[in-house]
Amino acid sequence: MLDFIVKGGLVLWVIMALSVVGIAIIVERVLYFRSIRTDEEKLFQRVKASVEKGHFEEALSICDNNESPLSALIKVGIEYRAYPESAQKEILKDAAAQEVPRLERNVSTLGTIAHIAPLLGLLGTVTGTMKAFGVLGRFGAVADPSILAMGISEALITTVGGIVVAVPAVIFYNLLVTKVNLILLKMENQVTALIMMINSGKRRVAAAESTAAPATSRDGASQGAGA
Repeated sequence: MLDFIVKGGLVLWVIMALSVVGIAIIVERVLYFRSIRTDEEKLFQRVKASVEKGHFEEALSICDNNESPLSALIKVGIEYRAYPESAQKEILKDAAAQEVPRLERNVSTLGTIAHIAPLLGLLGTVTGTMKAFGVLGRFGAVADPSILAMGISEALITTVGGIVVAVPAVIFYNLLVTKVNLILLKMENQVTALIMMINSGKRRVAAAESTAAPATSRDGASQGAGA
């Protein structure tokens, strides 16, 4: 294996360094998306039940215990519940936009690796071929084929290395981009539902308070009359 790497030359070392970076990005992104994975329907219903009862602090606590873009969006909506609906919509859209950098972190770097790895392989092919022809140019006829084999080996090994790195990088890049786009699409669709849920909870609380206020006043008046 070491002999294979040595024959690949400097370009192969660069390709291997890119492969290490690519693997690190893939592992980090997979772990990140696993950490934010949650049952969104269950989370939404739990928060909705708390909001409808007017238990906004409890709803915020539920969001704090669930690390996901949806919980972050819900938390922002609850914190700005006193604002008009039009303002809430704009605030939630801004909050959704702020989640984009966290979702797309290092994904573009992986895409860059996927694009330049085969180009580096091609570069290694060219440099290896130049070495082989350089030997022929200096000596004319070569009795020992191993002298030419060094340049040819570098050309072929770097080509293989570039392709081996590029193929999984392209696959995971496309998977991660698709994952991010699905999450963002869900978040956009959830903005309206969140606004309806929060404002419905506000109206329920206000109605309950307005119903309780006259009842309290009547009780106070009855007690005064009895005295």
